[in-house]
This record gives sequence, C-alpha cells and structure tokens, in this order.
Amino acid sequence: MPQTPEAVESIEDVISLLEIIIVESQTHNDPLGYFAALYQKVTIKVKEGIEAGFFDDGERMEKLDVIFAKRYLDAYFNYKNNLGTTSAWAKVFNLSTHYWPIVLQHLLIGMNAHINLDLGIAAAEISTQGTIADLKEDFKKINTILSSLVHEVQDDLAKVWPTLKWILTKTKKVDDFLVDFSMELARDGAWKFACELASKTGNDREVMIKSRDHIVSKKAKLVTNPGMIPKVLLWMIRIGEKGTVSKKIDDLKG
Repeated sequence: MPQTPEAVESIEDVISLLEIIIVESQTHNDPLGYFAALYQKVTIKVKEGIEAGFFDDGERMEKLDVIFAKRYLDAYFNYKNNLGTTSAWAKVFNLSTHYWPIVLQHLLIGMNAHINLDLGIAAAEISTQGTIADLKEDFKKINTILSSLVHEVQDDLAKVWPTLKWILTKTKKVDDFLVDFSMELARDGAWKFACELASKTGNDREVMIKSRDHIVSKKAKLVTNPGMIPKVLLWMIRIGEKGTVSKKIDDLKG
C-alpha cells in the first residue's frame, strides 16, 4: 500500500492512499476526511467505469485519473507537512479549521479546487495541442461523474441530519445555492481551460496555471460566503448535524 503520492502508480494505489487519509481523518476528527471519503467513492466509480468499458479509452482514463488524483494527494500531504500548495487548495484546508461550515460546504470547496483547477491541468498533462480533442468525450464523462455526486451527497447527508431534506424541499434556498454552484462550475469551462493549457509550454503554462488558480480560489467565496439567507440556513443545518466528524465520514463512505 503506497504511503505517499510519489508511490502512486495505479487507480488501486489512489484508492488505497485515500483510505489512509480517511482513517487518519477519522482518528483525529479532521473534516478533511469528508472530501477524501467522497473522492474515494468517485475513484471507485471511475475504476468500475474503466472495467465496464464506459470510457472511450480505458488505459488513457486510468492515466488521467492517477495524475488528477495525485494533484489532490500532493496538496493534502504538502499541507500536512507545512509545505506550500495552490491558493485554491489553501482555501479548502483553511475551511477545515473552522467549526461552522457544514459537511456539504467542505465537499463543495474541495470540488471547486479539484475540478476547476486540477482536472484541466491533468488533462493537459496527458495531451498535446494536437491530441487533446480526442479526450473531450471522456473528459465530459468524468466531469459528469464528479458533478452528479452533489445530489447524491445530499442523500448521504440526510443520514447526518434527516431534517436537511425537509429544509431543502420547503425553502429551496440551500438547494438553489447548490445548483448555482454547479452551474458556475460548468460556466467556468474546465474543458476550455484544459484545451488552452495544452497549447502552452514552459513558463507560459506555469503563468496560466497561476492565473487559473487565482480565479478558482476567488470562486471559493460561493461556498464560504453564499449570502445571508443561505448562510443562516447552513448554520441551522450545522447545529442539527448528528455525530462526530468520524461518524459523518462513515456516512459519506456509505
């Protein structure tokens, strides 16, 4: 079982290292385990999709998945070792030290960093300007898997606080916030970023990544400061959330 991102070479290695993060998070009641649990679920679905022939090129998809995952794993272990990381991931790690954010906010801010920044970088890394168009359909499929989990997570979170479904149905405020955030992910154009990045090399590529990181980190405000009415409802949900962080991670793992 790999102990560091450098040792990760396959999708099975990704799943194993995520398990280490999950166990560590449960041991220390660390909210960072929420995203790790969700991401392990996503990775297992991608693995099943590859084995079932869901993607156009399974071998290429596994390569993309590993490079994509290692961006998150690098960020996580750099943070734990007091090393630098991207601004987008710094927002995620900063949120984990606060009491009031609900589980869903921790997940969404992680998705923001990983989908809006990391996915495009990973896609460009396995492509060239001439070949990235071949990746488009598989890119859309993995992005669909990632984004579609928002509503599945709502069902998982109903285990943490059953009243959540009633609030979403009656007020629509938090639900609208989730839909708006998902729309923002789509509008921002992870694929467009991947295509533009694939045409860059050297310093030009680094400059573009830094610029994108700045944009994505600013977008985190949609999660951390969604407006007064959603914020009040999120506080209500937080007060009503049941169980320890460790128990909530179990609920997310399903």
